[in-house]
Amino acid sequence: MFVRNAWYVAAWDHEIGRSMLRRIILDQPVVLFRTVEGKAVALEDRCCHRQAQLSMGKLIGNVVKCPYHGLEFDPSGTCVKIPSQDRIPPSAKVKSYPIVEKNHWIWIWTGDPAKADPSLIEDFHWMDDPKWGYGGNYLHVEANYLLLVENLLDTTHLPFLHPESLGTDAFARSELEVTRDGDRIQVARWLMDKPPAPFHKQMGDFPDGLNVDRWQVAHFGPPCFVKLDVGSAPAGAGMRQAPDRSRWMGMWNLNAITPETEKTAHYFFAQAYNFKLDQQWISDMLRVQVRDIFLQDMAMVKAQQANMDFGPGPVVNLGQDKAWVAMRQIIDRLVREEREQAKAA
Repeated sequence: MFVRNAWYVAAWDHEIGRSMLRRIILDQPVVLFRTVEGKAVALEDRCCHRQAQLSMGKLIGNVVKCPYHGLEFDPSGTCVKIPSQDRIPPSAKVKSYPIVEKNHWIWIWTGDPAKADPSLIEDFHWMDDPKWGYGGNYLHVEANYLLLVENLLDTTHLPFLHPESLGTDAFARSELEVTRDGDRIQVARWLMDKPPAPFHKQMGDFPDGLNVDRWQVAHFGPPCFVKLDVGSAPAGAGMRQAPDRSRWMGMWNLNAITPETEKTAHYFFAQAYNFKLDQQWISDMLRVQVRDIFLQDMAMVKAQQANMDFGPGPVVNLGQDKAWVAMRQIIDRLVREEREQAKAA
């Protein structure tokens, strides 16, 4: 079900400190914390003695003390003390996961550590670019992570799930172009010379009665990253041909979905914007407003999952499904290849 040899987001950087945070990542219990020096650490949240949750214990300096029998583990996962005896068996250790801190996210690798190349981390540079501001947040998803990826790749749902913010009556019929480059997919939508969506009108300060040209270009990178270049400009401004759309109201919706279990996920997202950068309220407002919009998506994917749990039902694919169907094929192939490589090894 999961691609394990990949980088996933485990947490926002501000979530990790000197208090231990337990999080399930790809069906694996993980405890996250920072050393005294500030370095992020991820250990298996399961003592090698009797399976106790280390996150229930104490962090003493850079050592995690198990709450059950007092075994202590250093940041590498090696047991350095057993209160009941002097001898420490060589097998007394817990798994330590490769961790990288980048673009305000804590990235974790749960597969083969020898393949954990930091250069493979998905690019989310907008959150570190001084030309952009952002508002970010986190949601817990009560559904399989790929349902949320599907949701982001097929946005014909906007008029129906988000009529008061992102949807307009015409958007479901917006021009659609799906292209693929290897395992990366692009979904471009254009809606020309139409009234702006309420959210775009608010962000762009468009006057009443002004029609806009709206773009939404989604970029998928496996296994679970979707970045949407979205925005609006006055109709006729030539945005479709312009390589640089920064003159107008433009935003990047940044999404990293990390599987928790087969039926739950962690959703890390941010809305990056290139206007009114001197006004902090924009960031604060986006953090809340985009979260509220996505809560509507969460309710839908949760309902989908509930129905799917009853077993297979009727499935009719439409023309708007091209992108997510290709995404599913990519994930299925990557999972299959990993399993075949594991068998061969």
